[in-house]
Amino acid sequence: MNFRFYLLFLLFCICYLTSTVKAQSPVYLTAVEKKLRNVTSKPEVAETTDDNLSKPQQRKRLMAYLKGIEAADVNYNQARVRHLYRLANLFTKLRLYPLAMKCFFKTIQFDADSISTGNLSITSVDDSALEKQVDLLGPDTNKEIKSKAISCDKIVNTFNDGKTAIAYALIFHVKQPVRGKPRIFKFANTGHTFITLIKYNSDSTYASISFGFYPKKDNLLSATPILPSTSSTFKDDSEHAWDEVVGKFISKRRFCKILALTQQYNNVAYHLSKNNCTDFGLKAAALAGLDIWDTKGSWPLGSGNNPAFTGQSIIGGKFDNADTGDTKDLLINLNN
Repeated sequence: MNFRFYLLFLLFCICYLTSTVKAQSPVYLTAVEKKLRNVTSKPEVAETTDDNLSKPQQRKRLMAYLKGIEAADVNYNQARVRHLYRLANLFTKLRLYPLAMKCFFKTIQFDADSISTGNLSITSVDDSALEKQVDLLGPDTNKEIKSKAISCDKIVNTFNDGKTAIAYALIFHVKQPVRGKPRIFKFANTGHTFITLIKYNSDSTYASISFGFYPKKDNLLSATPILPSTSSTFKDDSEHAWDEVVGKFISKRRFCKILALTQQYNNVAYHLSKNNCTDFGLKAAALAGLDIWDTKGSWPLGSGNNPAFTGQSIIGGKFDNADTGDTKDLLINLNN
């Protein structure tokens, strides 16, 4: 008798609770949906592509959107983080490296050694740079533009602007002879590795230059497997095409070490196997706390670091942020 009573009582309780939940669920879900709508109600710019950036109105709208976002606004909204990361990659393709890293900055947290806690504002200078690059490149973000020689003094003095810096960044670039392939050369094309350095100032201006280490041919066979050594020069690679890039914010100490490395390379002999553009780029990356491995390959009469294998290492994930042991806080673009 007691058993039947308790069983009936238990069934009654279950039925009552079920009906209560069903009655209350719509009210609860409405409240949650309303809360979520409030969180995500701030309008977003539609996903931007190379095609619609050709429209002035879209560019104006995009830049206005970016100017209105502070880094603190992004952290709670993962959709916005992903959108800003895509924009950072888009601006990297347009070779607008300072703007790309500004977008990337808005998506991550930094320790005190890496960067100021301030915000990297987007200004009318970025507007002008975007207009210039769209006119220069058009829809072809892989356009090849010949790099011109630049002195070591010009590189270093780019950053002697007398302004207070709040952040520094390095971007490591690789142009493979054949994109996505470990082919060390294609005819006379051996690819290229270069870097970009950026200094952001407290007055919202910035100084930036992309450059690489090149052979300066002493004769027709210089910097070939037959005569691998020759004189050297730096070239301004601000408009050089690339296949893979990795970007990172760095400390002033690391930035200065990379400039010191650049000065050490001034007038140093270029050697196809032992001291080429990739050797310089990898040393700069290491000073920035960016480790890349499996970058060496061989070719007739020589072997060493090269753009083909270095690019493949980036594609294959054979790199990391030395500060974290993984790819955290790195801007990665495989240009695909």
